[in-house]
Amino acid sequence: MGGVVTAVSSSGTYSFTKPNKSNITLLAGIGVEGDVHAGTTVKHRSRIARDPTQPNLRQVHLMHEELFAEVGREGFTVTPGDLGENITTRDIDLLGLPVGALLHIGDKAVVEVTGLRNPCSQIDDFQNGLLKQIVGRDEAEKIVRKAGIMGVVKEGGVVRPGDAIMVELPAGPHRLLDRV
Repeated sequence: MGGVVTAVSSSGTYSFTKPNKSNITLLAGIGVEGDVHAGTTVKHRSRIARDPTQPNLRQVHLMHEELFAEVGREGFTVTPGDLGENITTRDIDLLGLPVGALLHIGDKAVVEVTGLRNPCSQIDDFQNGLLKQIVGRDEAEKIVRKAGIMGVVKEGGVVRPGDAIMVELPAGPHRLLDRV
C-alpha cells in the first residue's frame, strides 16, 4: 500500500502555516532540516513548558490532502502547508496507520509513525470554525482527530512533491494511533 507526496513545507520560525518548498531534507533523529520543530527533544512551546527534555515524537507532520476537500465541502479553504504540515500526501490512509508503521518516502527517507497530531485552537485563529471540522466525535462519542499524523525520521533523505510513499506495517498486534 502506498501513496504520493503532493507538497512539502517547512518554516524556520514559529508560525502556524508553513510555506511550500520545492523539496525538504529529512535528517535522521532530527526532523526537517531548518524547520522550527526539528530536534531530538520537544520543540512545540506547550511541551517545552511542561518538560523540555521529552523526546521529540513530532519531528515530521504529515497530512492527507483529502482532508482539504472534506473541509472545502463545509466552506473552508485549506491548501498544503496551511495547517503547519511538512508533508502533504494523497492516496494513503494516514489516520488508519498503526504506531510504528514505517513510511518509505522517495529514494531514501524513512519516517516512523508515532501518533496523531492533536490540533489546537490556533486552527480557529486561521479560519474560525475549522477546528470543529478537524476534531469531532464518532457515533460512540469517541474523539476523532483528523489533523494528520506525526513521526520521527529513521533514515534521512530529500523529499519532493511527486515522491512515492510506501508503507511498511510493523509486526502485529498493531497499536492504534493516539495523540502525541
